[in-house]
Amino acid sequence: MLITDGQVHLWDPPTPEAPLLTERSTPQRPGGFTATQCLAEMAEAGVDRAVIVPPGWAPNGNRQAQRYASENPGKFAVMGRLDITADGWREELEGWLQQPHMVGARVSISGPYFEKWLDLPEMDEFWGRCERLGIPCMILLPGRAKEFEPIATAHPGLTIIVDHMARLVPEGGPERWLDLDDLLALARFPNVIVKTSSAPNYSLEWYPYADIHPHLRRIYDAFGPQRMAWGSDITRLRGPYADCVRLFTEGLTFLTPADREWVLGKTIATALKWPEA
Repeated sequence: MLITDGQVHLWDPPTPEAPLLTERSTPQRPGGFTATQCLAEMAEAGVDRAVIVPPGWAPNGNRQAQRYASENPGKFAVMGRLDITADGWREELEGWLQQPHMVGARVSISGPYFEKWLDLPEMDEFWGRCERLGIPCMILLPGRAKEFEPIATAHPGLTIIVDHMARLVPEGGPERWLDLDDLLALARFPNVIVKTSSAPNYSLEWYPYADIHPHLRRIYDAFGPQRMAWGSDITRLRGPYADCVRLFTEGLTFLTPADREWVLGKTIATALKWPEA
């Protein structure tokens, strides 16, 4: 079984010439987290490859991610960020998937700066262009799954991957699952996939994180293994990386061996057209 982490943030340590961009988001690790560090963690936990989601605080984050992928063949793909408030974004999007190692676009609808993006008129155009160009989109929209229903309805050909199960940030216990029905309602759209990234963060226990198993089972029952993808978001992960993997390889007893192949690799490989080696 090839295990693919559906989300890791990688970025270079800051320098005086390239400080972190802290005005829009807060760095999870102020000293950076590089491909070398991530690969060491992956090797120890038995993870084969990962999707880099350039963080908002990284200057030139897309280029950093592409460099990491180029330096480590077969280990990384890139889910790049695009600023729809900047001039030239439409032209940039036209050649998006022709960029080295680029497999899709990541959109954040979280935090004081980005939360208003969902209502910008440019976003309607963005979704339509991504649908036409076949660009998969990972969407961070904590607590706002219900607001995404009109978009999923209007763009049935757009591959939509909902990050962190649309859970509220910061992390917490049972209250973070109160709006789970809003996420489950998106299961009726066959183009919507759920990424179970950061799952241990929403538990109040340690491995095997038994208190979140019922919620993960509801997601599984609604979407099925072929629309459920594992990810860690390792730089803010609660508990050991290996335990985040074990939760899905061993802890969730309702997953069959075939289910695990999908959740831990095939789902994200299919959605992003990133063939399994």
